[in-house]
Amino acid sequence: MQPQTLSIFADESGDFGPFAAHSPYYILGLVFHEQSRDISEPLAWIHSSLRNKGLPPTHAIHTGPLIRREERYVLMDANERRSIFRLLVDFVRKCPITHAEWVFQKRQFSDSEALLGAMARELGAFLRDNIQYFTSFDRVVIYYDGGQREITRLVSSVFNAYLVDVEVRKVVPAAYSLFQAVDLCCTLALLDTKIAQGSLTKSERLFFAVTGKSPMRSLRQGYLKTMNRQRFGS
Repeated sequence: MQPQTLSIFADESGDFGPFAAHSPYYILGLVFHEQSRDISEPLAWIHSSLRNKGLPPTHAIHTGPLIRREERYVLMDANERRSIFRLLVDFVRKCPITHAEWVFQKRQFSDSEALLGAMARELGAFLRDNIQYFTSFDRVVIYYDGGQREITRLVSSVFNAYLVDVEVRKVVPAAYSLFQAVDLCCTLALLDTKIAQGSLTKSERLFFAVTGKSPMRSLRQGYLKTMNRQRFGS
């Protein structure tokens, strides 16, 4: 019998600096893909769709800059950028994957070590609650781009504390479309929190405002509702 492997793609939104008005939250996101479940068709679809939009088929969609009209998206209008955002949402919807996110309010923690401790406790509790699922795999491979050393240490230490065969690999986002999926999940978790707090930025309101719908309604009905169907354990 072929060994069963679970791929986990990890990403974050925020930084470990002190609380600031421009960076009040820290989000940790994970996307889970059982490697026995084929995603070749969704991958071919998104690569072809990116090519049709004049982008390289391996283009790594970065949702934050896409919303804020930064980096390579600076010359694109709102409709072009929305279509790329929707492309990533549809790719995730087509894939047999699940996801989980945790949102932390930085003002609640005295320093980065306190924040990391809270993250470790939340992630550990998640693994304990779902230990039967995770131990059903022979191997777990965690993919992360190494953007923040603290996250590399966190996921490695917590997962290795509960599971036997865990490997953490550093990846280039463009090489894995599922890494872009977890970037999307972190962004939407942040936006969901901002809706609840009434703190969407001007660029976020402009990006998600469509005819006949407020940005909040557009987000909830067009994106959050779709993504919630694939939430881990739902």
